[in-house]
Amino acid sequence: MRATQFEFKYRFWIFGLIFFLGFFLYSVDRVNVGEALLHLFAPAIDPNSAAGNNLMRLIFGIATLLIAGAALYRTWATSWLHTEVVHDMRQHSDRVVADGPYRYTRNPLYFANLFLALGCGFFASRMGMSFMVLAMALFDHRLILREEASLRESQGDGYLRYLAAVPRLIPSLHPCLEASGACPRWGQAFLGESMFWMFALGSLFFAITLNMKIAGPLFALSYVVYFAAIYAVKKRAVRRA
Repeated sequence: MRATQFEFKYRFWIFGLIFFLGFFLYSVDRVNVGEALLHLFAPAIDPNSAAGNNLMRLIFGIATLLIAGAALYRTWATSWLHTEVVHDMRQHSDRVVADGPYRYTRNPLYFANLFLALGCGFFASRMGMSFMVLAMALFDHRLILREEASLRESQGDGYLRYLAAVPRLIPSLHPCLEASGACPRWGQAFLGESMFWMFALGSLFFAITLNMKIAGPLFALSYVVYFAAIYAVKKRAVRRA
């Protein structure tokens, strides 16, 4: 079933709610995913020992790579689709972007969201991580169905050919379409996706220190950076227009 107009309009807050509920599940399952993985693969090692700390750094290093990979993939997609579209509350169906990552998958932003949920899930409980990934996958799917229906109606046969050529979510290993020769806009893309780069930075600090005193404020600051960056990009777009 496709997402409603309300869900699309407030998708940013629903994504945030998914993460909030995932971490809230610590109240039910108090075992962190990192600790659970350490007990699973190295049950004889004390998590508080030097060896245990090093393994925990490795585990959260993997989480950092997942979050940074998601940020990079989202930035690549945003460099083509543009921040003022990606983060707009309105649905845009006036054109189809079929370049950059959109030559490999029709929904690179939603694909990256799955890796973001997986990486952030390392900081949650086992139940919380499972909820984050499954809820993100379900909500992504509902948003995709809504966007596809709107684009079919507005773009007609051209979009149907795009549907037939490019996978919906899981990227192809090779480009399914020829490059257009256009150029991406990287500056506005890094600004628009700055929140996710802050997530990656906070995760990196935690992987190094295993201490939330620095990582925690970085995670919190990411939301301030996000709204400031979106405001700056949209203001610049208005001036350019």
